[in-house]
Amino acid sequence: MEFVCHVGTAEGRVSRQVRRAADERALRAELEREGLHLITLERGLAASARPGLEGWRRRRVPLAQLVVFSQELAALLRAGLPLVQSLGMLVERQHDPGFRGLLARVVERVRSGGELSEAFGELGDALPPIYSSALRAGERTGDLEKVLLRVVRYFKLVLDARKKVYTALVYPSVLLGLSVAMLGVMALYVVPRFRVFYEAMDLEELPLLTRITLGTATALRDNLPFLVLAVVLAVPFATRWARSAPGQLALGRLRLGLPVLGGIFHGFAVSEYCRSLSTLLSGGLPLVQALDIATGAVGNAWVRVKLAPAIGRVREGTALHQALAETGQAPPIVLDMVQVGEATGALDAMLSNASEFLDDEVETRMQRLLQLIEPILLVVVGGLVAVLLVSVYLPIFSALSQIQ
Repeated sequence: MEFVCHVGTAEGRVSRQVRRAADERALRAELEREGLHLITLERGLAASARPGLEGWRRRRVPLAQLVVFSQELAALLRAGLPLVQSLGMLVERQHDPGFRGLLARVVERVRSGGELSEAFGELGDALPPIYSSALRAGERTGDLEKVLLRVVRYFKLVLDARKKVYTALVYPSVLLGLSVAMLGVMALYVVPRFRVFYEAMDLEELPLLTRITLGTATALRDNLPFLVLAVVLAVPFATRWARSAPGQLALGRLRLGLPVLGGIFHGFAVSEYCRSLSTLLSGGLPLVQALDIATGAVGNAWVRVKLAPAIGRVREGTALHQALAETGQAPPIVLDMVQVGEATGALDAMLSNASEFLDDEVETRMQRLLQLIEPILLVVVGGLVAVLLVSVYLPIFSALSQIQ
């Protein structure tokens, strides 16, 4: 749950922050541990959002665009330019009108005395939660430039992992699409035309397989407009349900339950978690706060819900590897790496190693799956085509045998 709060620091400053917490009580306890005094509190970001951001909350800034911006900002800061001037230069160079509008609001917020992390945090869902949190850690340590470069590296790893998955799925998707199109043409146009041919031959009784094929093809052809209309009407409702919390949870659980693919989806989700947590910890963020943000960054809603109890367990004093073991989501080798990282004080490095290990494992599984999918698709499609051909030619063979 997101909260918008105004807090007072020990130095007497008042800042506006966007925080994630399970409830208001947990948020108050977290602020007290950080030595902050809560002044005002609002639940949800919508009540305090500035006009004009609603559309961008529904459509996130592309990661590739955010990577370029962060790299340029880090380069300008490294050159010694002030933050406000650097942001202003980047706003002028931004070609995307939507992103330029967001950056203009960030510049306005920073000029009025706000922190950069607060300004980006106010943009809500337009940016990944990890971004403003990492910037906040950089502001606390006084090393914003290095934190920006670390976040860029994190986003590049995420983009690279997604690219590998998408590239690997291109050929099977094209093959499947062409196969479905070919079967659709045969079922909707080719097969029904044989009915006229059978009537001209005056065949008294068609084989069962032929009757089933003709009946199915004719029903699809006659009801095609209604089927298309049903799909068109169902897509918006299905999309809205898939974006809702229950829909995301159900789809996340469904993905994990798929044969072979379930393990790949689970490995990718745990890798996201480890990589996010490593980036936040290396930026200087406290463990509990980093766990909260890293859990929210996991794409699979089911895994995200399962990992959430680990935050409370660590807050109570339980070791991270033990808390993760209780969730049942982390593989044994990841738990071993986390335990070693806690013992040696190099938790961020071990989490980074764990994410790299999981990425390699996901890539290996994907390659093995693709080696199986291609021949399986060919066999299945070939079998369906063979059944269609046999069903339409079977009456002809039967008639010829009777003539002989």
